[in-house]
Amino acid sequence: MPRQYFIETFGCQMNVHDSERLAGLLDQAGYEPAKSAGEADLVVINTCSVRERPEERLYTELGMVPKGEGGNSPIIAVTGCVAQQEGDRLLERSSRVDLVVGTQALSRLPAMVEQLEDARSSGHLEQARGGRTRSDQHVERVDVNPYDNVSFPLGVTRRSDPVKASITIIEGCNDFCSFCVVPYTRGHERMRPVREIAEEVRQAAGEGHLEIHLLGQIVNHYQAPDQPHCDFAGLLELVHEINGVERIRFASPHPRHVTKRMIGAMRDLPKVCRHLHLPVQSGSTAVLKRMRRRHTREAYLDLVARLRDAVQDLALSTDMIVGFPGETDTDFEETMSLVRAVGYESMFSFKYSERPNTLASKRQPDDIPATEKTRRIVKLQETQKRIQQQLHARRVGAVEEVLVDSTSRRRSSELAGRTTRNTVVNFSAPDKLLGTVVPVRITNSGPFSLKGKLATAAERQGADLCRSK
Repeated sequence: MPRQYFIETFGCQMNVHDSERLAGLLDQAGYEPAKSAGEADLVVINTCSVRERPEERLYTELGMVPKGEGGNSPIIAVTGCVAQQEGDRLLERSSRVDLVVGTQALSRLPAMVEQLEDARSSGHLEQARGGRTRSDQHVERVDVNPYDNVSFPLGVTRRSDPVKASITIIEGCNDFCSFCVVPYTRGHERMRPVREIAEEVRQAAGEGHLEIHLLGQIVNHYQAPDQPHCDFAGLLELVHEINGVERIRFASPHPRHVTKRMIGAMRDLPKVCRHLHLPVQSGSTAVLKRMRRRHTREAYLDLVARLRDAVQDLALSTDMIVGFPGETDTDFEETMSLVRAVGYESMFSFKYSERPNTLASKRQPDDIPATEKTRRIVKLQETQKRIQQQLHARRVGAVEEVLVDSTSRRRSSELAGRTTRNTVVNFSAPDKLLGTVVPVRITNSGPFSLKGKLATAAERQGADLCRSK
């Protein structure tokens, strides 16, 4: 009977895509996916260290993995950012962890599992499990080495979404924002060759993936190592010309790397979605300076104005941190005023918490009381919810092009998809429309999604006439 694996994933789109890569590697190694951790011979916990208390969440997950009968417990491998950050310490803190695989060593997971299985079968199980060192003569248990190679075998990725395909174009980050752990867990910035990216896009599109998600820690800092004149705008142009691609999204850009060429590409390339995730983190220039974001409030608002002037009907989303060290009431009110001024379609908001190794953790005491952080984030989220409700209400009556990608979370009888502005739309339609782009007339709105009906031919024609005026 084939061995089975189960992958539990936490965190960002990059982590989700890393899990797809791991799944493909394990498929090639002869494993099959299991429906649950309890059925698996190998359990992979792919971790994230950005969210609050990531280590505690990992140990909670470890406690939930069932132990096998007669000592035949599954092999447990911890991967991702917490693995890179903690390394050997994970083995010291939990006897349930067998392998620790860092963010830059993911392709080594099958070989490390095979080594451990050989150690078990040859009678060295106790030695392999009991030591606290990185390796012994039988098995290497920890690999958090900084491998520079960002290539990945074409065709290996086991994509979990039949409609959308994520494709990494950059690994790592060189910016060292003072609150951010990514440069320490993902390593320095490395660009993938544009040739490899184009090949992967062609393959994904040929398999029926209509929407391409380009991923990178600072995705718009891309500069092709094999074609010096190909910047991020040039990459968008290249992907736009690939047959089978209907939509292009990307995450996450940095405001200071939004160039005129990038704005022009978003304006001129119809397949590039009319949505831009543009993390600001704070509305206060003083706080931004302490965060080492390298942009000011004024520069950010000027960029928003230029983007909206150039790109018709552009939706913006952002990341926001409240309670950063030294954030005063005035600083927070500047964040609130910026949120109202921009009018974001959506927002990821967080209460600041220290991350290991970051500049903020070393130089800036976490001096905002927890109760005050909670008060601020509640106020921010309530305001953002009202803004989203108002923005979505304006879409009622419009006909939107929706890429149908799933069944509705609320009603199994409905389908769901996203507009080019990245807004979720739920509507009644036959399952055969999954994986297609359809016109939907918006009938109702809420703060987090829209509701609609398939547009009639007359409604579709009316919408096209409006666009042409």
